[in-house]
Amino acid sequence: MKIEHLAIWVWNLELMKEFYEIYFSAKTGEKYHNPSKDFTSYFLSFDEGSRLELMHRPEIEALKQESLEFLGFTHLAISVGSKEKVDLLTERLRKDGYPIVDEPRTTGDGYYESVVLDPEQNRIEITV
Repeated sequence: MKIEHLAIWVWNLELMKEFYEIYFSAKTGEKYHNPSKDFTSYFLSFDEGSRLELMHRPEIEALKQESLEFLGFTHLAISVGSKEKVDLLTERLRKDGYPIVDEPRTTGDGYYESVVLDPEQNRIEITV
């Protein structure tokens, strides 16, 4: 058994697609559009076979909460393969203006990771 894909609602489908293509080498499938529901989406595939679905509908409202922490899914972790790659990608994202929530470090449970916010403030753990 495996998780086939995760999906997130987004405000700006094209911006979010480009973020994952540029920084995480995602390969994007064809844009899907269901005009009766005014729904659009992309499936993004990653090298090791995992997929992320980005979905948009104009009437979906943002979570009305001040904090970055809330119940439910809290982050997406993407393995880049080495500590050096974690450090390099973290610095690239910082240079390009993305907020770094947690600097590269070894966590209490042994992961080497950093945490960045994507363009719509979703937490992305960059791990070994």
